[in-house]
Amino acid sequence: MEIRLIATQIGDRLKYDTSVNEINRVGQSILKINKESFINNSITSVRAQEIYDWIMTLGKTSLNKDERTKRLVKFCMELAPEEQKGSISQFLIDNGCDYNSVNKDNLNDFHSRNYHSEIVKHSQKLFLQQNYFHSVFESAKAFNNCVKIKSKSDRDGQDLMMSVFSLNGVLKLNTGISDTEKSVQDGVKFLTSGLMRAVRNPTAHEPALDWPINKQECLDFLSMISFLFHQLDKSVYYDG
Repeated sequence: MEIRLIATQIGDRLKYDTSVNEINRVGQSILKINKESFINNSITSVRAQEIYDWIMTLGKTSLNKDERTKRLVKFCMELAPEEQKGSISQFLIDNGCDYNSVNKDNLNDFHSRNYHSEIVKHSQKLFLQQNYFHSVFESAKAFNNCVKIKSKSDRDGQDLMMSVFSLNGVLKLNTGISDTEKSVQDGVKFLTSGLMRAVRNPTAHEPALDWPINKQECLDFLSMISFLFHQLDKSVYYDG
């Protein structure tokens, strides 16, 4: 693992997105080491130097490789803003961080939900990068697109869901004869509409910093979208 390069580059990438106090708070709580000072004449930013010192201290601390990598990744991702998590994650991978060991617990949490294949396709990589905001957004967006394709509709979002899953809509979950069947159809209509209103629309229009989503919320959102994907799979197109 190229620890000096990582320390220099991470400091330079994140120096505008955090504060000295935040860097030290995260360093103390996650790295759990006594920070030392390291001279690097190429660094001119106080915040970049703080990040550099924390990472360099971690590099010389006696830890097994997996534990060092785990702490390093968690430190960097905690400091990174949502829009940089993907690029920071890829940078760490490119420079020797073994994400397989770091993400073992996260991967188990993700797969324990037995998500629909479309959720895995669109969200797993983002989830493992701890990019929870976009993990949810991409799944909601994928669901919207799949509904448009199956319903052959040019509508979008909440309007699409209210139309195609209504009792008179083209996507039928059952025969619609009994009161129970009508209630099920209506329920899915309102759930899909709610997904668009509560998740897809805010994530499409709000910056990630203004609507943060934590890991547990992400898992729960993805479970809901997965359930709706399964309902979509069961639906039958009927334009009678």
